[in-house]
Amino acid sequence: MSTRRNEILKELGLWPVWRLRGPPAADNTAEATIPGIAGASPAIVSRSRSAGASPTVDALSGSAGASPAFQKRSPSVAGGAPALPLDPRAAEFMGMDWPQLKASVAGCTACPLHKDRNKTVFGVGDEQAEWLFIGEGPGADEDAKGEPFVGQAGKLLDNMLAAIGLKRGKNVYIANTVKCRPPGNRNPEPLEAAQCEPYLHRQIELIRPKLIVALGKVAAVNLLKREASVASLRGKVLAYQGTPLIITYHPAYLLRSLPDKAKAWEDLCFAVETMKNL
Repeated sequence: MSTRRNEILKELGLWPVWRLRGPPAADNTAEATIPGIAGASPAIVSRSRSAGASPTVDALSGSAGASPAFQKRSPSVAGGAPALPLDPRAAEFMGMDWPQLKASVAGCTACPLHKDRNKTVFGVGDEQAEWLFIGEGPGADEDAKGEPFVGQAGKLLDNMLAAIGLKRGKNVYIANTVKCRPPGNRNPEPLEAAQCEPYLHRQIELIRPKLIVALGKVAAVNLLKREASVASLRGKVLAYQGTPLIITYHPAYLLRSLPDKAKAWEDLCFAVETMKNL
């Protein structure tokens, strides 16, 4: 890599470049609980940082003979996000295909965010991806181009994907909690997120990802339907509507807090090992 390119990356806050170096250094073994399927005992995820170890996911049925977690999607998960209410608007989205859903988002006026937008930001990537990354909302660059994560945070996200052998558009789909830019890049308000939730929920149904990675607190809180910090949610396999869910930091936050890139790297390694066991 040239010295000039290194200097540019440092100016953008994207240095050091994300490179796949193997799992984090060995220390100890941590256990995290994940909401079990309704009526079942909680599933346990064991994460070992020792060399060659990988996380295991077991759903304990309470009867003789356990079955692997998430072999079959469950409409609801105990302790996870509740099923969306079947009001007329949500029910309408349930039957939409990709073209219908994209057209509905493009013309949406359900919340005040539509008044100041340039373009809606539907999402981008492989529509049958195993990996789904969800952020909070569009910024200025995304609002101008109509695509998520295209600014400096997007460059960092691309580096993060490359570090674990992934690439935007190839077995990866990227979306946001809301489809229109909040003024001044503020966090989406609860009403705004609620109006966009049926769109995101239908995207997840159509994609059927094996794993969701929530980028930042806004995405995590809206998917889990409970208030919590990213720090308290890291290192656990949670769930959204029966789909495994991992929480890590938003790339925009990492640009402001470079020391936490090491923690995000641990989260990515954990996500890779989790995916291997699904």
